Amino acid sequence: MTRQYCNQCHFPQTSCVCSAVAPVRSKTEVIVMQHPSEVNHAKNSVRLMPLVLANMQIVVGETAADFTELRQYLAQANKPVYIIYPSETSQTVQQSGAQADAIIVLLDGTWRKAYRMLQLNPWLQQYPALHLEVEHASQYVIRKAKRADSLSTLEAAAFMLSSLDKQLDTSPLLNVFDAMVNLRLQAMPAAVRQRYSLQSKDE
Repeated sequence: MTRQYCNQCHFPQTSCVCSAVAPVRSKTEVIVMQHPSEVNHAKNSVRLMPLVLANMQIVVGETAADFTELRQYLAQANKPVYIIYPSETSQTVQQSGAQADAIIVLLDGTWRKAYRMLQLNPWLQQYPALHLEVEHASQYVIRKAKRADSLSTLEAAAFMLSSLDKQLDTSPLLNVFDAMVNLRLQAMPAAVRQRYSLQSKDE
C-alpha cells in the first residue's frame, strides 16, 4: 500500500504536523548549509523550518564548489553575516554585539560532517562565529548524538534567533519540532518507545 503524504508539510499523513504550524516573522535571515546525507533523513529537523520561517533558505552541499552561489550571495549582503558554530574564537551574541538585522548560517549534519564541511569551506572563516550563551537541553530524543551539548539544527536556530531578538517569539519553531518528535514516538512500538524515554531521562 502506497504511503500518503500531506501536500502542505510533506510528512506522511499519519505524521502530519500542520496543526502545530504557526508562522514566525524574523528580522534575521536564516541560511542552512545542509549535508547531502541529511536531505532524506526521516528525523531531520531542518525540513520543518520552512513551514514556520519565511526568511530562510536551505542550500545542500559539502564542498566549496557546491556553495558557489551562496558565497556570492553572502558577499553581496548588506548586513552582517555570522556562522553559528562553537569554537575557540566564537562569541556569544552579547559579546559580539550582534543585532537581529543579520544573516546567520548554520551547518546541518552530524558533528563530524559539520566539522568536515567547515574544513572544506575555508571561505566561511571570514565571518565571525557565534555560539549559544547558555546550555539548552535538547528535546531531540528520537535521534542519538555523541555529544551531550548537541541540539538539533532547528533548536539551535530557535535559540539563536531568541538571543538576537529578545522580542521575537520562537515558540512556534519549538512547537512544530515537539509535534514531530511526539508523532515519531507514538508511531514506535511500545518497547522501542520506552527505550527512547529511558534514554532521555538518563541524559
